Amino acid sequence: MAHTVKKLAKISGVSVRTLHWYDEIGLLKPAYIGANGYRYYEEEQMLTLQQILFFRELGFNLNDIQKLLSQNNFDNIKALYEHRKILEKDIDRKNNLILTIDKTIEHLRENQVMNQEELYYGFDSEKQKEYEQYIIKSHGSEAEALLEESKKRTAKWNKVEWDEVKTLGDEIHKALAKAIEQGLKPESEEVQALIHRHYQLQGRFFTITSEVYIGLSELYAQHPDFKKFFDVYHPKMIEFIGKAIKFYAKKNL
Repeated sequence: MAHTVKKLAKISGVSVRTLHWYDEIGLLKPAYIGANGYRYYEEEQMLTLQQILFFRELGFNLNDIQKLLSQNNFDNIKALYEHRKILEKDIDRKNNLILTIDKTIEHLRENQVMNQEELYYGFDSEKQKEYEQYIIKSHGSEAEALLEESKKRTAKWNKVEWDEVKTLGDEIHKALAKAIEQGLKPESEEVQALIHRHYQLQGRFFTITSEVYIGLSELYAQHPDFKKFFDVYHPKMIEFIGKAIKFYAKKNL
């Protein structure tokens, strides 16, 4: 049974905009185009979309996913088994985090004793170290100094401060996604006003020069986890925000 792009979007939870984008870049082509000009997807395409979503969930960027799926010897069943193994490990980690949450709630409600190790049980400290090492390796001693500055500034932040930063960032990214949909240019006055807010938000973590801000945009583009983060807002976000930041830095910093 063939489904239109609108129907597939409803079934899969992937937006129509994203499915159109996948078609444009050749990642997921429809089975055929109808006489009415509509895209139609059959079971083969639906299984391919499932693979794309699994790979995205595991942190792969679109270019790497495309290379994997285009291999002549790609085995769908074997890939699903591998996804299962990884997800089982992730389930164990999340169960540990749930246990930490439950213990913390008990600790806060009933003043039960909770040691410092239990406070952080289940968190992926290795992943955090990986990010930091990646930044230092890519951008040298200056990046290391910025990380230390960020740690010092945020060391005493409470939940309210962290939530505020998260909310502001989310608002800015949603507004940028809307700007992309409206066809605005990265250098437009409206977009640059949003980037100014982004610049101010980043300035809460560390001192930002023109070089640092441009370096931050390059980090966004290079690390697959940032690509995954920004794709949630819009598939063209990573390139758009990079251009906007570079324009802002060269003009204002």
